[in-house]
Amino acid sequence: MEKLRRLSLHWVKFEILVHLPEDSQMVSVMVRPGNTIKDIRVDLVKQGITSWKKCFSYNGRELGEHETIKDLNIKSGAVLLLVHKNER
Repeated sequence: MEKLRRLSLHWVKFEILVHLPEDSQMVSVMVRPGNTIKDIRVDLVKQGITSWKKCFSYNGRELGEHETIKDLNIKSGAVLLLVHKNER
C-alpha cells in the first residue's frame, strides 16, 4: 500500500492558483504533490510570467525553493501569493 501511495505522488495532478497582486491577476498552475516551489516558478516563466526576485508565500509563511507541495500540505484550489521580497 505504501508503494502505491508513493507512486500516486507522480501521477496525481491538481490545480492551484498564484495571485499576482501587482497585476491584479490570478494564474492557474497544475502541480503534483512532489513538485517544488521552484517547479512552480519555472512553470510561471513558461507562461510568460517573470517570478525571479519575487517570493511565494502561503498562509502568511514565505516558502523555500526546494519545499514540496506535499511537505507544505498545499491542497487543490489553494492560493499562493507571489510578491517582491520587500512587499511582504
